[in-house]
Amino acid sequence: MQLSVKSSRPEDKTRGFIAKDKESDLEQVADPTLTEDLALALLARNTLSVEAIEELSKNSNLSSARKVRVGMVVHPRTPRGISLKLLRQLHTFDLMRVALLPVMSGDLKRVAAELLVSRLASITLGERISLARRAPETVAAALLLDQELRVLQAALENPRLTEAAIVRVLARPGASTALVQAVCRHGKWSPRREIRLALVRHPKTPLAHALGFAHSMPPALVRDILHGSQLSEKVKTCLRKELDLKV
Repeated sequence: MQLSVKSSRPEDKTRGFIAKDKESDLEQVADPTLTEDLALALLARNTLSVEAIEELSKNSNLSSARKVRVGMVVHPRTPRGISLKLLRQLHTFDLMRVALLPVMSGDLKRVAAELLVSRLASITLGERISLARRAPETVAAALLLDQELRVLQAALENPRLTEAAIVRVLARPGASTALVQAVCRHGKWSPRREIRLALVRHPKTPLAHALGFAHSMPPALVRDILHGSQLSEKVKTCLRKELDLKV
């Protein structure tokens, strides 16, 4: 006769642990046998109490576990102070995921993005390329100023990047020649009106591109641009000649 053996798998223990409705959240969190898996199972419940989350955050062994930290940050009942403290301890790509979560509050997503930007100088090239492709707009815009061409090219392909963000970056003193040229050649961004206006004003825009963009604009608009433009006199002279031909 076969004997039935009670399963001792962690997931079975988790189910049994969570199923104890008579136990309060605090009792469960204070249980000395609480493991990372059990803590994650608790955090998966949107009804977990604020007091239990606060108690869990005091458990240095569990709150230092990567998945538990993320679980507490994204939990809808985690107090803001705890979330902010834990955000600063998250790994780079966990921060990115938090910054992109639709359910996260806007201020926490903004802090997560700002933390990512503050780390850009200390992370590897591969990490910067990956962030450039997928990160929130704030991070992608910051990576447009990266000295590595592959990074800024990846940022230009980020689906979250906007025309307004590119115009703002082009207006910054740190905008490189490589960035200006990449935007001039970009099939998606170079046809945009506001970007063309920014490029015609930019001192690093190659002459051929400046002339090409000027041809797509009314002569009166180009004249106005030239008044406040940082373009070299050589480029301005060529543009004026082009305007004379178009009039």
